[in-house]
Amino acid sequence: MGYRTNFRSIRDEVSAEEWQVRVDLAACYRLVDYYGMTDLTYNHITARVPGREHHILINLYGLTYKEITASSLAKIDLDGEVIWKPDTDYYVNRAGYVIHGAVHRARSDVTCVLHTHTRAGMAVSAMKCGLLPISQTSIRFEGHIGYHDYEGPAVELAERERLVKNLGPHDAMILRNHGLLTCGATIPQAFNTMYQLELACRTQVDAMAARTELLVPEKSVLEKTAHLYQPQTRRPYGILEWPAMLRLLEAEQKNSAFPPYWT
Repeated sequence: MGYRTNFRSIRDEVSAEEWQVRVDLAACYRLVDYYGMTDLTYNHITARVPGREHHILINLYGLTYKEITASSLAKIDLDGEVIWKPDTDYYVNRAGYVIHGAVHRARSDVTCVLHTHTRAGMAVSAMKCGLLPISQTSIRFEGHIGYHDYEGPAVELAERERLVKNLGPHDAMILRNHGLLTCGATIPQAFNTMYQLELACRTQVDAMAARTELLVPEKSVLEKTAHLYQPQTRRPYGILEWPAMLRLLEAEQKNSAFPPYWT
C-alpha cells in the first residue's frame, strides 16, 4: 500500500448521489486551500452521505487539501468506524470524528461541517471579547454564533455533548483558544459561512492592530443586518456562488500538478 496519492476512481462503485457529495466535498477542500485557510495536513471537512446509514465522508490524515479528490475520501459512521477507505496506509484522525461526528449526530439539518486553524481564527478565538460586530461581514454572525471553551485536543467523546450544546442552533462557532467551526444544510452553504467567518476574523485582527477606537453600530442596526444575512431570510448563501467557485477551481487545475478534485 504505502503513502501514495494516485487513488483509483470509485465513481462506478458508489451511487450517483454519493458521488456528487464526494465531488462537492473535494471541491470544498480545494477552495479552503485556495483561500488560505489550511493548516498543513490537519483539520477536516465532512459531509453526510445521503441515505439512512448516517455515514459521513472525511479526508485521510496526511494528505494536503490540494491532494483531496472525490475518490480519496474515506467513509465512516458517526462513531468513527471506517466503512470504507482507499487501499493506503493513510488513516482517519480520531479528532476529526469527535468534533464532526458530534455535530452530524445532533443536527439532522446539517450536511457539511468545516473546522479550521487559521491565523486570524485562532487569534480571535484567544480574545476574551470574541467576534466583534465591527464590519458588515462580522455583523452577519451577531446573535448567530456559539462559543466552546477549550478542553484540550478534541479526542474525548465526553466533550461531544458540551460542544453540541455550545453550538446550539447556529451554523458557526468559535472554539476558544483553538479555531473556527461552521456547518450548513449544504456543502456550498457551509463553505460560504466559513469564508465569511474567516474574513470577519481577519478584519477584526487588522482593525484592532491599528490601535484606534472601533465603531460598533447601534443594536437595532445590528439585529436588522444579522437577520438579513441569515440563509433563510433572502436566499441560502453559497448556492449562487458555488458554480463560480467551481469555475475558479477548473481554471486553477489547468496549471496544477495535482489530480483534479472530481476524480
